[in-house]
Amino acid sequence: MVKRGRADLRWLLLALAAIAATTPGPAPAEVAAPAAVPAAGGDRQATEAAVKAAFVFKFGEYVEWPPEHFPAADTPLRIGVFANDEVAGELERIVAGRTMAGHPVQVYRLQRGDRVDDLQLLYVGARGEEGDGLLAAAGDGVLTVTDAPGAVPRGSVINFVVVDARVRFDVALRTAEQRHLRISSRLLAVARNVSGRR
Repeated sequence: MVKRGRADLRWLLLALAAIAATTPGPAPAEVAAPAAVPAAGGDRQATEAAVKAAFVFKFGEYVEWPPEHFPAADTPLRIGVFANDEVAGELERIVAGRTMAGHPVQVYRLQRGDRVDDLQLLYVGARGEEGDGLLAAAGDGVLTVTDAPGAVPRGSVINFVVVDARVRFDVALRTAEQRHLRISSRLLAVARNVSGRR
């Protein structure tokens, strides 16, 4: 099991590096080990945003949404980003001309009061009343990704954490099931922690 988890992690890192290598922006060497975060300063923030955006993009390949969320083959997969312009910018760069789970991708920078029930993926980059409100408003079939220290916030399916200068993520499987989302075992194998396993 440990060997498979490490192999899957290497595979995910290679996939993320491939995204970086074929997308305008930082040179592949800068993102070749995408889970690592530089020591300090603006470069750290920029690279951390790039890593998280790459993860968000790849998450979509390992999640199965309810069929009604994609009534047609060309129905776009809509990603909303709240309270993290750096991640939004990196995502916009990554998704240009690409598909996620076979669908064209649209990225929206959310403001206070925006609807989130028509999204397939919601990324909340900051906790607080507004972010928690968006998580609560996200309905059935919305994959919620957060960026909060400690435990996975209520309403979140995937939460980013930085451990030993590396971006990792935890998964709340029960929340995913409540939202009628199926998460691939390959993604679960590389999560730092998975709660709600049966």
